[in-house]
Amino acid sequence: MTHPFEIELETTLPASPEQVWAAIATGPGIDSWFMGRNEVEPRAGGIAAMDTAGHREEAVITAYEPGKRFASRTTPGEDGRFMAFEYLIEGRDRGSTVLRAVHSGLLGDDWQDEYDALRRGWPFHLHTLREYLTHFPGRTGVPVFAMAPAQGKSPQEVGAALSRGLSLPAPVVVGARAHAEPAELPPLDGEVVWSDGERVAVRTADGIYTFHYGSGVAVMFHHLFGPDTDGAEAAWQRWLNGILA
Repeated sequence: MTHPFEIELETTLPASPEQVWAAIATGPGIDSWFMGRNEVEPRAGGIAAMDTAGHREEAVITAYEPGKRFASRTTPGEDGRFMAFEYLIEGRDRGSTVLRAVHSGLLGDDWQDEYDALRRGWPFHLHTLREYLTHFPGRTGVPVFAMAPAQGKSPQEVGAALSRGLSLPAPVVVGARAHAEPAELPPLDGEVVWSDGERVAVRTADGIYTFHYGSGVAVMFHHLFGPDTDGAEAAWQRWLNGILA
């Protein structure tokens, strides 16, 4: 049995409507703050695709009005489940922009847990979008993904392992300084810009680094803006495996 849902949020961003459009309606822009590697066909009826760890999801673009409105919808599954996304852009004074994001659709039998996860995740994603537009305007990020199992470990234990790996105090608070030294990569030195008991985000001079932890698993979604990102994904995967071993 499916259950309808809708999540709506609004935020004011320190960027022009054109900059916000590039961030939410182009592949490189979405790569710079959201999840996975993204492709966007720039037209109504085109395809918006996201690839995460080899899993590709596609949606049909249902509205494409540059600088104003971008919307997409996945094809319903056999059980009727689908996801729809809509972004509405409105320019404001002093170069700022109001963005309204609406995520709706139909969820399956375990809809309550899935809805709660989506509801908790969207404020974080919009915060990451703000960090991107504020600190890395005009640049595009390389997405880096890694996931490692932590069998038998609770979310608290996984979070504690990540905190140790990032040289962070407990509890982790916004403004704390993070430091890590992944092999074959420059050291990470940055500031915690988000911490909510499920994820920690660290901003450095060349990236936004997100560490998400749950029961028996840790996941990373990084956005790197530095000049040399070759090998970064494999290096971060080895780092993550190591701290959870």
